[in-house]
Amino acid sequence: MKPEFSVCVYCGSRPGLDADFATAAREVGHWIGEHGGQLVYGGGKGGLMGIVASAALERGATVVGVIPQALVDKEWANHACTELHVVHTMHERKRMMAERADVFLALPGGIGTFEELFEVWTWRQLGYHAKPIGLLNIAGYYDRLLGFLEQSVSQQFLGEWQMSLLSCSHEPASLLRDLVQQSGMAPASRLDRT
Repeated sequence: MKPEFSVCVYCGSRPGLDADFATAAREVGHWIGEHGGQLVYGGGKGGLMGIVASAALERGATVVGVIPQALVDKEWANHACTELHVVHTMHERKRMMAERADVFLALPGGIGTFEELFEVWTWRQLGYHAKPIGLLNIAGYYDRLLGFLEQSVSQQFLGEWQMSLLSCSHEPASLLRDLVQQSGMAPASRLDRT
């Protein structure tokens, strides 16, 4: 059965200190599977990446992993993915992930997560795509980043319209529902199902 929508998730290859991060990653994966969606992610088996992928698979989602050969060589690839695409460069990885996505969602993570989030956000504000972007702010992880972004608005380096392109929440299910509804890829009746 063809997935109704595809969520590209950016998140840490480590679990982080707060157990709420893993709980949220599990909720994201479960929600995607329970609502007929597909997960697209970086193809790793560790940390929040592995948790969200396993949770999505548990609930019947198609899981598409995209990982560079260099990380496969380090034995970081998740071979349980429905599809595992091995590419040569990070640029190829990000391009394929973006092409396969209807929406983007960033969970807690490190420098790679930040870079991926800011890249798709930049692409959106430049008009290269019109796909919804979400930031899942679990346990206040992104509070200081959001404060800095507001400072950038107050200093007139960012506009309010650019900030409006990023949907933020600490509730996985409501944020995912909003993003998928914005994308127009699934009927609201399907998304309201528990």
